[in-house]
Amino acid sequence: MADYITYALSVFMGFFAMLNPLADTPMFLSVTEGQTPVQRKMTAKTACLVSFAVTLAFIILGKYIFELFKLTIPAFKITGGILMFCIGFEMLMSKKSDTQSTHTGISNHDDVAITPLAVPMLAGPGMIVTGMNYVTNADFIHILIVVGMLILITYLNYLAFILSKAIIKALGKSLISVVGKLMGLILAIIGTGMTIEGIKLSFHLM
Repeated sequence: MADYITYALSVFMGFFAMLNPLADTPMFLSVTEGQTPVQRKMTAKTACLVSFAVTLAFIILGKYIFELFKLTIPAFKITGGILMFCIGFEMLMSKKSDTQSTHTGISNHDDVAITPLAVPMLAGPGMIVTGMNYVTNADFIHILIVVGMLILITYLNYLAFILSKAIIKALGKSLISVVGKLMGLILAIIGTGMTIEGIKLSFHLM
C-alpha cells in the first residue's frame, strides 16, 4: 500500500508540475476576456474535459502507438526526459515553452475552450509524454492510479479556472510566478531522472 501511495504522489507531482493550474489562471483570463461568468465556466468545463479525453487516449493507447511506430521504451524515456527538462528549464527562466504556447486571438468561447486551452495548453506534448511515461511497463493497478491522478489534476485545473479572478486577487501575479518557477525546477528534475533511466535501459545498466 505504501508503494502505491508513493507512486500516486509521484504521478500527481509530475502532472501538477506540467499543468501548474495556478500559473495557467492568467492565461485563462486572457483568452476568455469579454465572456460572461456563465460562458467562462462553460469554457473551463469544455477545455478540461477535452484535455482529459486527449491525454487519457494517449495513456491508454500508448502501448499500441509504440508497437505501430516501432518505438522503444529507452528512446521514449530519453526523448521525453529531454522534453520535460526543456519545458521545466524555460519555466525557471520565466519563458513560456513553445510546446505549451497559446494564442489569444480567438473570440468564440467554444473555439477558445478547444484551442488554445485544451490543446495545447492543457493536453500539450509535455503532458502527453508525462502520462505515457508513467504507464510504460505499468500493471493494471498503476495504470488506474495514473488515470485517477489525471482526473484529480484535471478537476483542480477546472477549479483554478473558474476561480481564476479570486486566485490572482488573493495571491498576486508575483507569488504565482514563484510557484511556476518551483514547478519548473521539479519538472526539470523529473525530466533528468527519465533521461538517466532511459540511458540505463539502453546500456542494460538496470
